[in-house]
Amino acid sequence: MMRMYGGILGLSLGVLSIFGAFLLEGGSLKALFLIAPIIIVFGGTFAATIIGFGMEKFTSIFKLIKIAYFPRKYDLKGLINSYFSISIKARKEGLLAIEKELNTLNYAFPKKMVRYGIDGTDANMLEDIARLEMKLVQERHLANVTIFNKMGGYAPTMGILGTVMALIMTLANAGSDPDLLIKNIATAFIATLWGVLSANLIWLPIGDRLKECHLEEKHMMEISLEGTIALLSGEIPSILKARLVGMLPQKEQRELLEFRI
Repeated sequence: MMRMYGGILGLSLGVLSIFGAFLLEGGSLKALFLIAPIIIVFGGTFAATIIGFGMEKFTSIFKLIKIAYFPRKYDLKGLINSYFSISIKARKEGLLAIEKELNTLNYAFPKKMVRYGIDGTDANMLEDIARLEMKLVQERHLANVTIFNKMGGYAPTMGILGTVMALIMTLANAGSDPDLLIKNIATAFIATLWGVLSANLIWLPIGDRLKECHLEEKHMMEISLEGTIALLSGEIPSILKARLVGMLPQKEQRELLEFRI
């Protein structure tokens, strides 16, 4: 929840700081929101993205933006407690008895891993399967991050392009109406502003947030793999829990084990 509000707060703070400072110095919103520079920057950025990644990838950015600002929250402490409870049942009644307990694992990956174990997959093979899936997930996630990193590179370039176009118009109309010259110069600088602003407040931060989403999912998968291997090896439940808790930050370890480390 904090990450979600943090992203929205950060974006709002950035926009208010930049635009607010401009207004405090005597600028006007009308000067900032010129249509031509905005079309050049955002239209050019979207066009370059479509050319580079294809239409299907481009249309996915809206879903990715939602994921970045409203990420899935993984209850790692609940996952560890579920493994602890399942391991107690497994030691008493055997692996086959825990099949009905799979629904206590809230995520698809640990359910799948434990299911493989119940079906007789040995620990080495299970780890190979898990590592392969984790590698493919990482490649897919980093490919999504790359889209926004590229957009963060395209946007300032499009801003420069808008600046050059406006300066050309200014030089072409040199000696004519002074108001027209002033408008063209303003358009030139506004294009650069929107290019740099959109890159550093929109596209690049979204890429960073998607990296964080990936790391959180990866952490969940690593805990699930470690817990499943410990479960299959018949490890003592308290040792299994301690092993998994050790993969959490110190503060969360104290909360889960209920003693000071």
